Amino acid sequence: MRALQDFLSTDYGLMSAAVIAFTLGMGVYYVNYFLKHIKADIAAHDAQQKAAGAK
Repeated sequence: MRALQDFLSTDYGLMSAAVIAFTLGMGVYYVNYFLKHIKADIAAHDAQQKAAGAK
């Protein structure tokens, strides 16, 4: 219980919480960013293959 109290009430505990939250948020952002670009690349590749097959 003392560790949780220190984590939520001291300056170093709050900074640790901020860093943890920032890191998790950054991870979520990058996963979404990568997935969006992977889907776009797959769509572009499929369109290119479809165009090449039509020739």
